[in-house]
Amino acid sequence: MPEQPELDAATGHLRTVLRGRRVEHVEIAAISVLKTAAPPSALAGRTIGAIRRRGKHLLIDVEGQFLVVHLALAGWLRHHAVSPAPRPGPRAGPLALRIVLDDGSAVDVTEQGTRKSVGVWVSDQPDQLETLTRLGPEASELDGQTFAQILSGTGSQLKTVLTDQRVMAGIGNAWSDEILHRARLSPFAAANRQDRRSAAGLHAAMTTVLSEATEQLAGVGLGRLKTAKKKLLAIHGRAGSSCPVCGETIAEVSYADRSLQYCPSCQTRGRRLNDRRMDRLLR
Repeated sequence: MPEQPELDAATGHLRTVLRGRRVEHVEIAAISVLKTAAPPSALAGRTIGAIRRRGKHLLIDVEGQFLVVHLALAGWLRHHAVSPAPRPGPRAGPLALRIVLDDGSAVDVTEQGTRKSVGVWVSDQPDQLETLTRLGPEASELDGQTFAQILSGTGSQLKTVLTDQRVMAGIGNAWSDEILHRARLSPFAAANRQDRRSAAGLHAAMTTVLSEATEQLAGVGLGRLKTAKKKLLAIHGRAGSSCPVCGETIAEVSYADRSLQYCPSCQTRGRRLNDRRMDRLLR
């Protein structure tokens, strides 16, 4: 799932290839991607202006009409210097939507797999869309005091708090693993049981991890962002490897559609957390 650091990099790349270009037409390959009644054809003939990120959403201003894109779990973007031909049909593979520009280039919104959870909205009032109004403040913009208040106000697990977009926006499965590892905290620890020192340490870890990743991914093109992100991950997606801090074997907890990784030595005092897959098998 694309998260704040890589989406900030994607935003920067899109600005270089889209801003100032006129939309020739928008091609729909998967009707399920459209979440508003306004058709993408309303963008045709308009010039692309500002591009920004809000949470895990990208907002592209096309002369007052906004294209809002949420890449969900398996979505991504692809830039073509020359738009592929022919136009996409109903069997266009991972392609969901293609924006064709006046210079002959194109940007694709793609989605791997069968979940069909990528969303695209067309609106002249994007800030009133429910997908945006429900978002909490940007995680990277929270100060320490506000962050501590958020933790003290909920008994949810730390992993859940960090990834709940209604609480704070921008962090997903991968970077929450990295943040918790940096803070040396269990993903299952209750948020409201963290003392002042622990809350401050988690806030510092969040701020540092996000800023470091954002800085290191800045300037990376769309085609290389996924690989570049993986190289930055110390713990997420590395179950069975050695923890770069202590050398302990990185452990994993798996769910139906995702998994989390942690270091037992650094984060859970040597205790291994229950794997949800095994729990289901033993019922």
